[in-house]
Amino acid sequence: MTPRVLIIAGSDSGGGAGIQADIKTVTMLGGHAMTAITAITAQNTVGVQAVMPVPADMVVAQIDSVVGDIGVDAVKIGMIGSPETASAVADRLEQLTVPIVFDPVMVATSGSALADEATISAFGRLMRMASVVTPNIPELEALGGESAVLAHGCHLLVKGGHAEGYYIIDRLISPSSGEIRRLEGKRFDTEATHGTGCTLASALATGLGRGLGIEKAFEQAISFVRIAILEAPGLGQGHGPLGQQFVTDFRYGERDAD
Repeated sequence: MTPRVLIIAGSDSGGGAGIQADIKTVTMLGGHAMTAITAITAQNTVGVQAVMPVPADMVVAQIDSVVGDIGVDAVKIGMIGSPETASAVADRLEQLTVPIVFDPVMVATSGSALADEATISAFGRLMRMASVVTPNIPELEALGGESAVLAHGCHLLVKGGHAEGYYIIDRLISPSSGEIRRLEGKRFDTEATHGTGCTLASALATGLGRGLGIEKAFEQAISFVRIAILEAPGLGQGHGPLGQQFVTDFRYGERDAD
């Protein structure tokens, strides 16, 4: 089975994050990536120089085009672009019965803002329909904390990369059972971290679209990100891109990031 993964996110001209990282991730995990681009950014490893949102009706047209013809097994939502787009996307996704992974993108790795307050306030409806929400620690705080996110009925994957310490702790929390899985891994001494959140969410969506249980999909996604960091090609003058395209044998379970 080739999982069909619809990616609703922004474009990163530098190829490190956003749609570009998503497509590489889904492809290397054996899925078919489809896209609804929400924004165009002028962006590189150093920062974001410009952002142009795509009109909400055009985002919806992209979704309708691919879902109506190819179909979809899972959805990954990243940068949403505007409150109008958030509402329009929610209207369309309410009609689907597939796993939805929502990465509430607010700030790029470089520190540049990718969502204003109005857009962030519109995230609630997307969280209510999401299977899993995948914030980093600052994003989780902006959303009101663990209890506030879990109150929407979604699973919560708390990314630990922004915490201090030698080890990174990533946690998977159920809205009904509390923490159901945690993974600890040594922190890599690298600046090649641009697109880690996008990559994680897309890997998770691909696993869920393939029919994996949420814990197994979580483990696969974390492992894929860690290997992609180790495979980073060393590009750019700032936070460089991961090397998703070099993780060639991962789908067969032959590699380990430890």
